[in-house]
Amino acid sequence: MEDNLKIPNHVGIILDGNGRWAKQRNLPRSKGHYYGFKNLEKISKYIFDRGVNVLSVFAFSTENFKRSKEEVDYLMSLFAKGFKTFNQKYKDKIKIVFSGRRDLLPTDVLKSMDEVSKNCKQDSDKIINICINYGGHSEIIDAVKKINIDVLNNKLNLDDLDEEVFNHYLYNDLPPIDLMIRTSGEVRISNFMLWQLSYAELYFPKVHFPDFDEREFDKAIIEYNKRDRRFGGINYGDKNS
Repeated sequence: MEDNLKIPNHVGIILDGNGRWAKQRNLPRSKGHYYGFKNLEKISKYIFDRGVNVLSVFAFSTENFKRSKEEVDYLMSLFAKGFKTFNQKYKDKIKIVFSGRRDLLPTDVLKSMDEVSKNCKQDSDKIINICINYGGHSEIIDAVKKINIDVLNNKLNLDDLDEEVFNHYLYNDLPPIDLMIRTSGEVRISNFMLWQLSYAELYFPKVHFPDFDEREFDKAIIEYNKRDRRFGGINYGDKNS
């Protein structure tokens, strides 16, 4: 892979296709989630090594609670154990944060999340943001509620509210997403980080997430470098403008 490629500062990944990956191999869906989580441990290291500073991953949406109790229970157990593995692997290297609502999450998952957040390297410029019980609409609504409280308590002047200030009220104050990847070929964003995705480049590889390896990520970076990021402006040197 070329060394002079532009590397996005913030990458978002919708971890899609774990169940389909398992089904293709005549395995239970739980195996797909297991290997998907193991792949996240592996690919996240490579992503940071490539120069990405912030990685946001969509691990579990608010709507995923509609799945079978068996599948939800397995995922919660996987999270409770897996987050601790992340803590051990990245404790002295990156900051780990979580985005989403805490209600409905089991006590052992919340405990694991709190331990990871407390023990990770707080001053690291490398951040992994794990979205669990997350929805983009919910994040914006919760931010508006917090703003309302601060305005009522005279902690915020409504005239001072702009996009930068609003960003501080989101679950985590993160930079905008530059590249969003959704594995498994589904072409939609499914309520993922709507505010942060406003000018992101979108990439939809057909590979299921357990098979999304270093080579697949490099392909995403190559595609990202083909995009002309105008942010609403016009590149007058481009004949196609």
